[in-house]
Amino acid sequence: MGKGGGCFPSKNQAPPVIESDPDPAPNTEDVSIPMESVIPTTIGVRNLRIFIVFYSMYGHVESLARSIKNGVDEIEGVEGVLFRVSETLSPETLSAMKVPAKGDEIPEISAEELVEADGLLFGFPTRYGSMAAQMKAFWDSTGGLWKEQKLAGVPAGFFVSTGTQGGGQETTAWTAITQLAHHGMLYVPIGYTFGAGMFKMDSIRGGSPYGAGVFSGDGTREPSERELELAHHQGKYMALIVKKFQPESQINRN
Repeated sequence: MGKGGGCFPSKNQAPPVIESDPDPAPNTEDVSIPMESVIPTTIGVRNLRIFIVFYSMYGHVESLARSIKNGVDEIEGVEGVLFRVSETLSPETLSAMKVPAKGDEIPEISAEELVEADGLLFGFPTRYGSMAAQMKAFWDSTGGLWKEQKLAGVPAGFFVSTGTQGGGQETTAWTAITQLAHHGMLYVPIGYTFGAGMFKMDSIRGGSPYGAGVFSGDGTREPSERELELAHHQGKYMALIVKKFQPESQINRN
């Protein structure tokens, strides 16, 4: 008996000889082994996920978020997931402001869920040149993640809505970068990767090198086709950046 509990034949004993049956009975059962049980499959491979986390009061930011998701989903191996942040205003206040009710299609996100994302895009309307209070309240709830730097190294970006052309299309994203800096996240602006569309002056267009944007005016203006195209581009661009940060073995090729 060996130390590990296994039995070993004596060195002086001849090894047993196993003789084959000269005339084996025919096998009537199918004993073929499926190839998938022989060839190992890749474990843990999934689509990379970009969480598109937004606050939208009248629907303008949500429209951008949906276009961004469409752009993300066009890139193989990456999917966009939409989330809302919690509302901080009372139902009475929202009613007085004639804010439309939100459906249940898009779930609310908790701060702890952010760690499940491979990339993050945050969308919000401006309040005096910086993010709306609802989004700021969400960021303020990420203290536990900040303490352990659980979001460090995660690519992230912004998209915004403002009421007027001088209302903060750039400063709203610019001032939000401080949130990423404290978490050690990697800010991903779109720059001028949208090409000629960034320079056209034939129509009103939100958006900047910092990210997609929309002008809401008095709340009745709908996003233009070009604003939605820029948002779509940001989704695709972010998906490609996120893929660069991941080893090929971790990307689901569908």
